[in-house]
Amino acid sequence: MKQFKMALMAILAIFCISTLHAQTKKDSTAKHQHTKAYQCPMKCEGDKTYDKAGKCAKCGMDLKAVAKEHATAGMYKCPMKCEGGKTYDKAGKCPECGMSLKVIEKPVAAVIYKCPMKCEGDKTYDKAGKCPECGMNLKQVEIAKTN
Repeated sequence: MKQFKMALMAILAIFCISTLHAQTKKDSTAKHQHTKAYQCPMKCEGDKTYDKAGKCAKCGMDLKAVAKEHATAGMYKCPMKCEGGKTYDKAGKCPECGMSLKVIEKPVAAVIYKCPMKCEGDKTYDKAGKCPECGMNLKQVEIAKTN
C-alpha cells in the first residue's frame, strides 16, 4: 500500500510539472505574437512598418507580418549630432548631451521612369506608364535614394 501511494504521488508530481511547463511554453509563444510588425512585401515604402495588418498605402498589397526585432533593428544616433556621425546598435541616451538616441531612417528607394525616345527631354515620372507624347512604355532608368 505504501508503494502504491508513492507511485501515485510520483505520477501526480510529473503531471503537475508537465502542466506547468506547457503553460510556460504557451505564454512564451503568446509574447512572440505581440512582437509583430507589418510591412509591404514590395518594399515600396522602404522599411516602414505598421502595428496592424492591412493594405500598403502606396501599392495596395496586403502587408506581411515581420518580427518586430527585424523591423526595428537598425542603428541609432544622437539627434543633436553632438558626436558627429557616431552610431549605436541599441537605443539609449547620448553620453554627451543625454538626449534619447533616435533610429536612423534608412533611405527609401524611389524608382524613376523616362521615355526611351526622350521626346520630352529629361522629364521623369514616379510611376510606370505611357509617354504622353509618343505613347511608348516608360522605362525604369535609375533608382534614386531619398530620405
